[in-house]
Amino acid sequence: MKTYKAAAKRFRVTGTGKLLRTKGGKSHLRRRKSSRTKQQLSEMHPVTARSEKKRVRRLLPYISKFRSNPPA
Repeated sequence: MKTYKAAAKRFRVTGTGKLLRTKGGKSHLRRRKSSRTKQQLSEMHPVTARSEKKRVRRLLPYISKFRSNPPA
């Protein structure tokens, strides 16, 4: 099974197994955005929808093997 590299670049997994993603809208047209908006766009946000988590796990098959049993 292969990892989808585009998905691997967009998602991160925390030590507890939570999926994090970055928000879109940072690459251009930033002049009209406020400083606060730009700061919020650069933060990592959790993937909350169950269906989205399932889709990401399918795109990244080996990510769950490392984080399935988080250290106690």
